[in-house]
Amino acid sequence: MKCNNKIKIAWVGKHFGEEPPLIGGDGQGAGGVFFSGCNLRCVFCQNYQISQEKMGEDYTIENLASTMLYLEKQGVVNIDLVSPTIWWQQIRQAIIVAKEAGLNIPVVWNSNGFESVEILRLMEGLVDIYLPDFKYGDDELAYKYSGIKKYVEVATAAINEMKRQVGNLKIENGLAKRGLIIRHMVLPNNGENSRIVLKILSGIDKDVHFSLMNQYYPLHRADNFVEINRGLEKEEFDEVYNYLLDLGFQNGWVQASDSSEVFIPDFRQENPFIHNPV
Repeated sequence: MKCNNKIKIAWVGKHFGEEPPLIGGDGQGAGGVFFSGCNLRCVFCQNYQISQEKMGEDYTIENLASTMLYLEKQGVVNIDLVSPTIWWQQIRQAIIVAKEAGLNIPVVWNSNGFESVEILRLMEGLVDIYLPDFKYGDDELAYKYSGIKKYVEVATAAINEMKRQVGNLKIENGLAKRGLIIRHMVLPNNGENSRIVLKILSGIDKDVHFSLMNQYYPLHRADNFVEINRGLEKEEFDEVYNYLLDLGFQNGWVQASDSSEVFIPDFRQENPFIHNPV
């Protein structure tokens, strides 16, 4: 399979904004590789500088492989591939090169969940931990806020495939080694969407590790949609959290109510970890 050798990457470095078993302790962090571009157009995207404005530098497949090895030497606990989907062909080749050169920490596929089963099958054996969002249980909202159709069908099939490949999360000595973590961020005035998402996922596996996210903040073009042009109220989040408990989910994490502004990155800042751009 042939692919362009170039990959656009916006940021590389130790990343501490993931779930606890993905970041370790004592300054370890996830080995974050944030890719430019995205197959969704979310109006509220917190990473819009890179996902839609496409900030970044060109890397080759070999550069990316050496960057993974460089991060491992810095003591990170995994290679955290953030928004990898549109670059899957180049990433696949880079993982192969890195593993052949001795990469020995888990590879995390940190995605929006909207990707084909066919692509995921080609990643089997190369990805250790899948970390997808499940953004929408309502296709009309998916089209309204992210500009895509059939999100529920595509994301459900993708998550089932991810689970088939790696199973439920395995944690050793506090670190995630293999498995699936599903994320969902609650949107203001959209509690029903969140409840539908949870209901769908409860039909897949209630033992899955689930991360309920409370970090919504109106950015990018959210001000064009009055219903989401504000922060999330505690009561809204608590209703979704209580529904999660009622459904029987027991594994995972819930973000604190003061999390929203903590996770707003600025990719215009100088990145001291950037390594081997073209």
